[in-house]
Amino acid sequence: MRKLSMLLLPGLVAVSLAAAPVLSSAYAAGSDEPSSPPKSDSSSSKKGKKKSSSVSDPKFLAAYRTAYTTIYDNHDYTGAIGQLKSLKRDDVADVANLIGYSYRKLGDYQSSKVYYELALKDDPNHVRTWQYYGLWQLEQGNREQAQYHLNKIASLAGTDSSEYRSLAAALDKPTGATLVY
Repeated sequence: MRKLSMLLLPGLVAVSLAAAPVLSSAYAAGSDEPSSPPKSDSSSSKKGKKKSSSVSDPKFLAAYRTAYTTIYDNHDYTGAIGQLKSLKRDDVADVANLIGYSYRKLGDYQSSKVYYELALKDDPNHVRTWQYYGLWQLEQGNREQAQYHLNKIASLAGTDSSEYRSLAAALDKPTGATLVY
């Protein structure tokens, strides 16, 4: 499991438990901290750059957090896409996932799908991407695929995770219901 995720997990669990009543009607956001690359990827590089160096770089982290705030606090998805793309690290699961989320919120489902798949290519166990892509599936009317995503989340993070609860709650809504997240 990723080191950063392990460090953040206790805090996220406490926050999740404290916010559980609020999260029942809203769908969980990602983290304002990008995950470290999987151990198997830490020695490999793309275009001569190591992923681990970018996600631990203070400038990268500051820019990532700014984009995160632009999305979740300001709801400026177009602005966030520009900020995230300027990082030139859409090969990092957390970055690609937030770009995909922003495109989905803008209604550009094809671009959203491309970025969710990029995120899963980087990290096939990226729970937030499975959650967001599952919501994408529901919005496309693909309930069976959304259920597959829910099962994947259960195998990766368990049924008590906020990502699982979020997608499960969305699946419990009747087909055609408006999702609030």
